[in-house]
Amino acid sequence: MKKVALLVRLVAKEGKEQQVADFITNALPLAVAEVDTTTWYAIQIDKSTFGIFDTFPHEAGRQAHLSGEIAKALMANAAELLSVAPVIEQVNVLAAK
Repeated sequence: MKKVALLVRLVAKEGKEQQVADFITNALPLAVAEVDTTTWYAIQIDKSTFGIFDTFPHEAGRQAHLSGEIAKALMANAAELLSVAPVIEQVNVLAAK
């Protein structure tokens, strides 16, 4: 059962939209390799706003993801790619199909 999740909002700098899209889609193999990442979605909300939504069976999985390779790469590239700092929300899953 998916119990906890992360909702991450990323706003690309003007002209960096494709780089942000490529960055998050290229992170898929890293997410697949994480045992406790149950689901992982890279999304585009509008021209410059992107997001990641991922779920975990427990808090330990979420924390492992937050200290994992995707998070490290995101923070290392945020200043170059994003117009504002990533918004990372830790949320609870109330229901899922």
